[in-house]
Amino acid sequence: MRILLDTNFFLLPCQFGVDVFGEIDRVVESKYQMITISPVVRELRGLSRERGKDGKAARVGLELLKKKEIKVIDIKDQDADDAIVKLSDEGVIVATLDKELRDRLRKKGRKTIYLRGKKKLVLG
Repeated sequence: MRILLDTNFFLLPCQFGVDVFGEIDRVVESKYQMITISPVVRELRGLSRERGKDGKAARVGLELLKKKEIKVIDIKDQDADDAIVKLSDEGVIVATLDKELRDRLRKKGRKTIYLRGKKKLVLG
């Protein structure tokens, strides 16, 4: 099983103090591999150059990407959300806070991992 982390999931540890990786372990009962896509990494790099909370959160997210050895799938010439939806067709579970993306995935019958109550992750 593969779990694809969207940009906002890399920001959660700083923004809400959520242990994303511990929470994913809690809600996913089987063995999994965490992945992301190159547009997410580009977005994190762009945000990391900003001052303030978002910049700091993005820098921490980039550190976690390396520390957790999350595989990055190279995506060319495709909108990030479209690429994520396409990967969900391959059985990838998407971890995102993006409501529009979650709605698109839900309409296709795909599972997502999201934040509930600013404290814990839910698989649904």
